[in-house]
Amino acid sequence: MNTFILLKILATLMVPPASLAVGVVLWLAIRMIGWRRLAATVLGLSIVQTLVLSFPPVSGMLVGLLESKARSLTADSPLCCYEAIVVLGGGIAPAAPPHTTEPELTEGSDRIWQAARLYRAGAAPKIIVSGGSFVERQGGPATTEAEAMRRFLLALGVPDAAIVSEGKALNTIENIANVRDMVKGGRVAIITSAYHVPRAAKLAAKGGLDFAMVGVDWSPPGAATPWWDRWLPSVMALNYSNRALRELVALAFDRRGESLAR
Repeated sequence: MNTFILLKILATLMVPPASLAVGVVLWLAIRMIGWRRLAATVLGLSIVQTLVLSFPPVSGMLVGLLESKARSLTADSPLCCYEAIVVLGGGIAPAAPPHTTEPELTEGSDRIWQAARLYRAGAAPKIIVSGGSFVERQGGPATTEAEAMRRFLLALGVPDAAIVSEGKALNTIENIANVRDMVKGGRVAIITSAYHVPRAAKLAAKGGLDFAMVGVDWSPPGAATPWWDRWLPSVMALNYSNRALRELVALAFDRRGESLAR
């Protein structure tokens, strides 16, 4: 098992619902050996974690920590002029023919739309779409994220000649390393979701890129959502909490980005 797979598994297991499933398994195992009080504590903590992270005020606080950093990082980003606009993977699910023949847009698809807008505004003469596919690398049916983004950009009216595909990267570190090799010191505008901006900027700086950050997918203000969506537990809030926690943990503890330094 390589590091990429191991970290993906650990990141999934540390947050609900996987962490709740782990708690239930541990509860059964510990209970079987007679440590009933410890078993109940483990199960209780798993349930509490799931409930707490499901509350919108908690998810809003966690996402807010990332987006406040993102606002400071994107505040002074000029709209022009760059050698390339770089779109980081995460905004689209690749097609997996013959099962699915078209890419599937995800929550982060604003990344691609924003790239098309900047290109049309004259921010750069080309767009680099960066994102591979673990399934494709393992010989599965999926195409790459880069190919999926290219197809979407074509549908948005961006000329094929203006799109450069980087279809090998499986994570942000590889995104930055591969883009750096492509632009050879040229200035780039990096587009990613707001919650991901702080980590992407940290890695881009480590890699020595000349860059500006462009954030998309910002959280809507509280006044733009009904009161029940702001206070009642929900699957959406749990999803936002999980995503933010993974980013915050990676920002604080992931040292793999040191490999980008030259």
